[in-house]
Amino acid sequence: MHSVSTTDASKPALRKRLLTMRSGLTADDIEAAGASLACRALELPELARADTVAAYVSVGREPATRALRDALRARGVRVLLPVLLPDNDLDWGADEGPDGLVRAGRGLLEPGGPRLGPDAVTQADAVLLPGLAVDRRGMRLGRGGGSYDRVLARLARAGADPALVVLLYDGELLDAVPEEPHDRPVHAAVTPSGAHRFV
Repeated sequence: MHSVSTTDASKPALRKRLLTMRSGLTADDIEAAGASLACRALELPELARADTVAAYVSVGREPATRALRDALRARGVRVLLPVLLPDNDLDWGADEGPDGLVRAGRGLLEPGGPRLGPDAVTQADAVLLPGLAVDRRGMRLGRGGGSYDRVLARLARAGADPALVVLLYDGELLDAVPEEPHDRPVHAAVTPSGAHRFV
């Protein structure tokens, strides 16, 4: 893991640094990392035994999720995908594969089928979270929109305890990331080189 001090690395500064690192990735880099991520993630017992997984459609230079989502569906897993609401909360719909996705606002691809409601995520056995970094305690640095903070709060209110898994590139596991009182640790992070458990 890399050494990053929480005292001299604010969340915005650290996000900027990590996004700059990702900006150097090519489409081939992203696709190759996505294939490796899928293999590593599928080795996690939490995903191997899951009946329902809340995932997301990667955008831009995020680690690619398509190979993993396809593999989960091929195993008979019910995959849920987020639908961004105007207030940045998330609704959910079933992943019916690439042909079932529609282009939405902010350049996002979302499921085109029926909406299942924001509470649908509470039925997931595992939740895949986007992120920019995770530290050795399992604290996740997100993009700053707050959508997944709401998801995590909703899970806590419902008493749901799915496996929380962040998909990252190698080099995005850090010694520490800045945290706030509402931040919750994740259970694992998966990178192209392997899975890393925290709690």
